[in-house]
Amino acid sequence: METPSRSFNGPYVIVGVALLAVAAITVWDASTMRIRAQYGVGADAASYLIAGFLVLLAAGHFIGAFRKSDDLDAEPTDWRAIGWIALALTGLVSAIGLGAGFILGSTLLFAFTARAFGRRALLVDLLIGAALAVLVYFLFHGLLTLHLPEGPLERLL
Repeated sequence: METPSRSFNGPYVIVGVALLAVAAITVWDASTMRIRAQYGVGADAASYLIAGFLVLLAAGHFIGAFRKSDDLDAEPTDWRAIGWIALALTGLVSAIGLGAGFILGSTLLFAFTARAFGRRALLVDLLIGAALAVLVYFLFHGLLTLHLPEGPLERLL
């Protein structure tokens, strides 16, 4: 039996650096929020909490990058799945950024992420994603009175 060799795992470091960058952006964004709570926890607290979790995840990736292991590249990267996830996130951000609203963005996020995990029923996934997005929209907008980004569909509801 061979002893595991000490080597450097580049993808772990790249993901760790990316997580640290997102954490830094999140902290910066939270520090520029103008809405502050009079009493208790403000809206920026959740952003700081998320940034803290991102830093912990980055630390875990850095530790994993330098640990001894004989199976650092045991599985090949599924670039098609990564592409679908990137398309899902781009669809969400684009839909919200271009004024198409939360429901359309979340629908695309759900359907494209399901596709990344190997599901082939895109039309059914779009319908399921739309139903879940409408449910979440009503939960946040109606029940919690939190305003999500509005587009044409949200204005109809």
